[in-house]
Amino acid sequence: MTGLPETITACLFDLDGVLTDTAVIHSQAWKQTFDEFLRARDGDEYREFTDQDYATYVDGRPRADGVREFLRSRGIELPEGTPDDAPDAPTVNGVGNRKNELVLKIIDERGVNPYPGSIRYLDAVKAAGLRIAVVTSSANGAKVLDAGGLSKYVEARVDGLTIRERNLKGKPAPDSFLAGAAALGVEPAHAAVFEDAQSGVQAGKAGGFGYVVGVNRADQADQLRAHGADIVVDDLADLLED
Repeated sequence: MTGLPETITACLFDLDGVLTDTAVIHSQAWKQTFDEFLRARDGDEYREFTDQDYATYVDGRPRADGVREFLRSRGIELPEGTPDDAPDAPTVNGVGNRKNELVLKIIDERGVNPYPGSIRYLDAVKAAGLRIAVVTSSANGAKVLDAGGLSKYVEARVDGLTIRERNLKGKPAPDSFLAGAAALGVEPAHAAVFEDAQSGVQAGKAGGFGYVVGVNRADQADQLRAHGADIVVDDLADLLED
């Protein structure tokens, strides 16, 4: 019924882009933040932040890691700063906090929309008696789950705040998914990972998880397979048997 191997007893879902449409919000906020930063730095000669930049350096990673990786790709280094930096601070954390302010503003304005197919799949997973956790690099995990009406499905949540508090390595390292499996009391071999980001499927593969599902929201099916997805679907409902 769930399209998963019989050995799987738990599901670890990424949030943005897998369960909700908020990946689009994150992409838009990153682009605005980085384009403004680059324009202020380089003037009219600046090279804009692209969809490829988002997929390669930012998508799925903790906020500060995304800032660091993208700026490094452009030969730019900033002081690290601290998580409490003001959004206008010229630091890695300041740039990240600027992006987060934009995300929260957009969420407050337009809300959070779960994908209908993801709701159907969560219902099927719950009916099948499988355990459910959300593993997201976003520090806004609880807000997004509540706004999307998804908290009722989730037994455990590992988010950006957890990653920072426990000093876990972000995706593509498997640490956050391993923490999600531990929170449910299941071995990685008996858990499935659901991810729309290349860094996320790479983390699932690296963690030795029993099944890695790539969710192709951004026309990157081949890249998801190359980074470790066992199967790639356009929507979670595609896994459901008729």
